[in-house]
Amino acid sequence: MTPDDPTMDHNHTTTHDHTTDNDECRYVLADANSFFASCERVFDPSLAHKPVIVLSNNDGCVVARSAEAKRIGIEEGTPWYQIRDQAQRHGIVARSSNYELYASLSARMMSLMRRYMPDQEVYSIDECFLEPHASANKTVETAQAMRRAVLKGVGIPVSIGIAPTKTLAKVANHWAKDHQSSQGVALWKDIEERYGDAALRSVPVEKVWGVGRRMTKKLQSLGIVTALDLKNSDHLQMRHRFSIVMERTVLELNGVPCMQEESDADGGSRKDQILCSRMFSTPIQGIDDMRQALSVYAQKACRRLRRQNSLCSYVSAFCSSSPFNNHQDYVALHGTTALTDPSDDPLVISKAACSAIEGRFDAHARYIRAGVMLIGLSDAGRFDTLNGLQARQDTHDLGSVLDQAARKFGPFRVGIGYGGIRGSGRQGDDTGAQWSMRRDMLSPRCTTRWDELAVAYAR
Repeated sequence: MTPDDPTMDHNHTTTHDHTTDNDECRYVLADANSFFASCERVFDPSLAHKPVIVLSNNDGCVVARSAEAKRIGIEEGTPWYQIRDQAQRHGIVARSSNYELYASLSARMMSLMRRYMPDQEVYSIDECFLEPHASANKTVETAQAMRRAVLKGVGIPVSIGIAPTKTLAKVANHWAKDHQSSQGVALWKDIEERYGDAALRSVPVEKVWGVGRRMTKKLQSLGIVTALDLKNSDHLQMRHRFSIVMERTVLELNGVPCMQEESDADGGSRKDQILCSRMFSTPIQGIDDMRQALSVYAQKACRRLRRQNSLCSYVSAFCSSSPFNNHQDYVALHGTTALTDPSDDPLVISKAACSAIEGRFDAHARYIRAGVMLIGLSDAGRFDTLNGLQARQDTHDLGSVLDQAARKFGPFRVGIGYGGIRGSGRQGDDTGAQWSMRRDMLSPRCTTRWDELAVAYAR
């Protein structure tokens, strides 16, 4: 970027004290529209204006829908087998979850938006908070330019909400999505001046950021059914009845910023635990196959642990059968292994994951899910204790060797035991095992695989 880049505002110094020229635009929330479905369209222009849905692991349920699919009435969470015939009748295009493509396009999108507003907090794979340092009018102009740049440079449509608090920025963002007159950018001050209380009255309380299903029922029992009702409630009583988080939500709806900054999802950093869990494409019965699966998941979790330079003190493993199988009792195992010393060693962690369920495994059960969780995380750079009680770190550098091999040759070309055997074809990226995740409708991973690069033809 050159010093003369018009997207940068050189009149305002980047700070972290939340001071802006206008408190009405303290936060900007940029959120991609139907992100997974939009990613599928980037390298497949034939999907434009068609109803597109993206399915969960093993092509189980709908996890993302384009606007066209929503209008047809496809609900999120609907099992694919239930709507397969409907999809054929309505011309709905289904895709398996293409995690590599989504992560790659997300990184490009976030990087591009940082050029316009450097103070960025990546909240999830498809949304981020940005802090402007300009007047409301200037912020709206910058947001519009940023939105056009993301659409042109990445191919992803983005909606933007601007408000004095994060919670109101979420409301403004949804307003921008639902009202075409906003052209994708909505300033809460303008919404409030034009519509008054009607704006928050139109938002069901369950749509308010941070209000979950359980909380919704409790709020509704108190007569709080809209965002306006929640705004007008007594914040001290809300804290007494619920929690300090609910009090903050009430204050945020009243324009008082008090939400703490979350950990940056862009770096994948986790403070409390790291989880890797998957459903199997076919059930597992033997202990050997289960050890293989836990080893693979332990190595994946360990990669995340090393990436954020952390250690773990406990390794938990779990597996379960289907609760909907009428021919077999539901079976669920869970165990935790305490490490002698905090570690990031993939050998130690893989062995601990397998030993967590030893002695309790039911060889007759048909397990459909398993996972590994790393608990008791600590910063490897700051870990210090008495002599002889040091952390059991990866001194043989096996982890770094595995990481280098993955970067050079692709995921799971090398690994511990069976976890290093990669299957054949596009579907066998984790292992060659029959239980590996099924993705029968996987689109090309155009940005991360040389053999799947998009091809453009000049005609």
